[in-house]
Amino acid sequence: MLYGRGSVDAKGPLASFVDAVAKVGAKDGWQFVVIGAVEEERNSEGARFVATQYKPDFAIIGEPNQWDRMALGYKGSAWANVTVKRGQAHTASGEETAAEAAVEVWLKIKAYVDSFNADKPKVFDKLLLTLRGMDSDSNDFEQWARLKVGVRLPVEVSPEDWYQILNETLRVSETLRVLIEPVGFAIPAWGCEKNTQLVRSFLSGIRSQGGEPRFVYKTGTADLNIVAPVWKCPAVVYGPGDSALDHTPDEHISLEDYSRAVQVLSSALSRLTE
Repeated sequence: MLYGRGSVDAKGPLASFVDAVAKVGAKDGWQFVVIGAVEEERNSEGARFVATQYKPDFAIIGEPNQWDRMALGYKGSAWANVTVKRGQAHTASGEETAAEAAVEVWLKIKAYVDSFNADKPKVFDKLLLTLRGMDSDSNDFEQWARLKVGVRLPVEVSPEDWYQILNETLRVSETLRVLIEPVGFAIPAWGCEKNTQLVRSFLSGIRSQGGEPRFVYKTGTADLNIVAPVWKCPAVVYGPGDSALDHTPDEHISLEDYSRAVQVLSSALSRLTE
């Protein structure tokens, strides 16, 4: 076992890509490009840059999904500050405060999401809602409360759709003003095509190492979501390591699994370029 921050997410997959390309060597008529894209955990500046620099025939994104699995989809994400404002009122007036109204706003959002998810058995197809922060304040004239709302998006709901849903769900009254402010880069979900030469090459590569190939759809977001809509080529997400160990003090990778992943990758690349 190799312990260390990033051994799973995502230096392990990156290193396995380098080893696999070195193992395959030069192929006439083909160019292998291994990219270490920065800022993947923030605004994906690296992926946004390389998306404009290359036009590949195939794309393999490095993320830990265990050596015998391929990821074919990652959810999108969108963040918003939802601020409720109202005029100042005396504490003895009995009128709803901005903080109380913010609680009602959150419950409205959650009720919509619960209704949307009710007939969807697969997590990948659901809206995954999270409340990541709350704060409030007031002055002599106004009081306000702000919610930091995040959501993981399914393929059928774009970030633009989500912001429209928020605006339609949170009705503005004469007393209260609800302001919805998108925060950061919103990212749409992406699902890869399963019946491609790229996927078939990985199926053969995993079987060559005695594995039983499996597919997975992830609830997180990856650089796949950035580059795949631009490149519009067959894509897949692959890499050794257990993603449950991401960002934990116990992060480690099995060197045996790492070696298998290198063999799978080199086999897949060889088949693609035959």
